[in-house]
Amino acid sequence: MPKSHSDIGLIGLAVMGQNLALNIADHGFQISVYNRTTEKTDKFVAENPNTPGGLKGTKTLEEFVQSLAKPRKMVILVQAGKATDAVIDGLVPLLEQGDIVIDGGNALWTDTIRREKALAAKGLRFIGSGVSGGEEGARFGPSLMPGGEFAAWKELKPIWEAVAAKVDAKTGRPLTGATPGKPVVGGVPCTTYIGENGAGHYVKMIHNGIEYGDMQMICEAYALMKGLLGLKPAEMGAIFSEWNTGILDSFLIEITADILKQKDPVSKKPFVDIVLDTAGQKGTGKWTSTNALDMGVPAPTIAEAVFARCISAIKEERVAASKILKGPSKKYRGSKKALIAAIHDALYCSKICSYAQGFQLMRTAQKEYNWKLNFGEIAQIWRGGCIIRAAFLQKITEAYARKPDLANLLLDPYFNKTVKKAQENWRKVISLAAECGVAAPTFSSALAYYDSYRSARLPANLLQSQRDFFGAHTYERVDQARGKFFHIDWPEPSRPQIAS
Repeated sequence: MPKSHSDIGLIGLAVMGQNLALNIADHGFQISVYNRTTEKTDKFVAENPNTPGGLKGTKTLEEFVQSLAKPRKMVILVQAGKATDAVIDGLVPLLEQGDIVIDGGNALWTDTIRREKALAAKGLRFIGSGVSGGEEGARFGPSLMPGGEFAAWKELKPIWEAVAAKVDAKTGRPLTGATPGKPVVGGVPCTTYIGENGAGHYVKMIHNGIEYGDMQMICEAYALMKGLLGLKPAEMGAIFSEWNTGILDSFLIEITADILKQKDPVSKKPFVDIVLDTAGQKGTGKWTSTNALDMGVPAPTIAEAVFARCISAIKEERVAASKILKGPSKKYRGSKKALIAAIHDALYCSKICSYAQGFQLMRTAQKEYNWKLNFGEIAQIWRGGCIIRAAFLQKITEAYARKPDLANLLLDPYFNKTVKKAQENWRKVISLAAECGVAAPTFSSALAYYDSYRSARLPANLLQSQRDFFGAHTYERVDQARGKFFHIDWPEPSRPQIAS
């Protein structure tokens, strides 16, 4: 028997919205749905008549709002930016004090801060919640990253914990096997309260930046195996499958293995070989890199992953350049098995550095925005549901359990020991890539980050001297306390005399 008022509502019935609505209904919650196109709402409800909680279609925003139990909880899943603002503007006049608006899109965290402040002034509550996991995650269990007023989170918590992905309490591995109408039972939910106002969407942005890095690093491992060893896609697929049984166990490694084994249904060639080498992007990696520059936090590996997509996009220019620009002719002549093992180590070490950069960004952002982020919990909720889900995240959880105020993941005993053991292979791979002309931007930038971070003294002393020379920007001295600045009167630059 349908309830007179639904437990929650959802606006926006594109693929993600439909899947999240079905996930919520599968867990016994009645959900009202609304889409600007009424036909889409009617079709969706008609095609899913027997969900455990029930779907209630509504034809207008007024009907949608009135169908919800108070305090009303409504999820917006429309295009980020102006479309989200338009939906909020349409809702506000219909709502009552204490109602909760939840933005589940990929919103810029500063927009979330603005929206939360504006709605709070009207007595309304706003939650910006990152939702990661793609279509399948939304349907059977995403990783959910909510930020906003804590009391509002407590209202949403029973639903968000129910629909989130679940991991095993002991191993941290994702629990699988959900089917329509039969969700996973038990386990630890991959959601937690992130922090105030825009914290949830900020953490989701960092997740996506790390995702960019993960994907590009895997692509570089593929390029090295192809370029240095001449391996076929199916051979590389088998290697990635093997890697997925060890420390590199992750969703992205798993799907990479599947992709490399896939045949094109039309040509019967390896599928990866018929895909054009131009990668798209939706902007969250760029946001992460821009924010790193704004806050002065080194995140070169994430930025290189963004730039790698940018250079892939200029396909015609690259094809033309390939006919003019020539690289080295050197070929790898060593052990195939040894090089595959070295690429494995280079991928893992680079991954550690990329995540270290992402967590450093969050560490700085919490000071900037007065958030209190629990980095161990953030790593925990990324263990299932999201795109970067990996066994590796359990190690990050353990690192922050050992030392909650850890300055950098590289300083944790496990990661320190791992990099120390594997760095010879890491350096060997990058050297070979340079010698043989195979681009490895994220591998290389990660190593440069590591070598810079472990250096007690960098050549920035010369750089600051240059700045003082041409712009009187001052400098600090090694024999004086930090914070004291000096300047000297520099002579005119000496130039060689040219004979007349």
